[in-house]
Amino acid sequence: MQLTRRRMLFVSCAALAAGCAKFPEYAGPPVTRIEVQKSARMMYLLNDETILASYPIKLGFTAEGPKQFEGDGKTPEGRYFIDRRNPNSRFYLSLGIDYPNAADQAFAASQGKSPGSDIFIHGGVRNSGRRSADWTAGCIAVKNRQMRQIYAMVQDGTPIDIYP
Repeated sequence: MQLTRRRMLFVSCAALAAGCAKFPEYAGPPVTRIEVQKSARMMYLLNDETILASYPIKLGFTAEGPKQFEGDGKTPEGRYFIDRRNPNSRFYLSLGIDYPNAADQAFAASQGKSPGSDIFIHGGVRNSGRRSADWTAGCIAVKNRQMRQIYAMVQDGTPIDIYP
């Protein structure tokens, strides 16, 4: 009986430690801006002009050009802001991007279409070749371990500049 209690305690402590590992602490300089270079498939976290971290990314399944309409498979281009956090994302963790802005909405409306929504930076890129090409519906995807770092470093309200 004593051994079973010890195992239960060990398993409980291990599960607690694993849960904490999903949300690491970050004590470095604040991220003042995110820059995404779509053509290079890279994302940079910056403090003013200093690069704090860089990550290879995957984009929407039709990555060239700016997102204009729901279902076009494109990743937006322009200046947006991180506006929400989702610790229970179906793609591990995610940070919401405030797409569509007023200009995006007006353009889509002028064409009689929806601009789409729910654009995120999220995990879900695997080490295997299974997801070697762009595959999201317009989001920016990174590996889960990278998303843990990004999630810890980036705060709501951080600007994100997405370039072609």
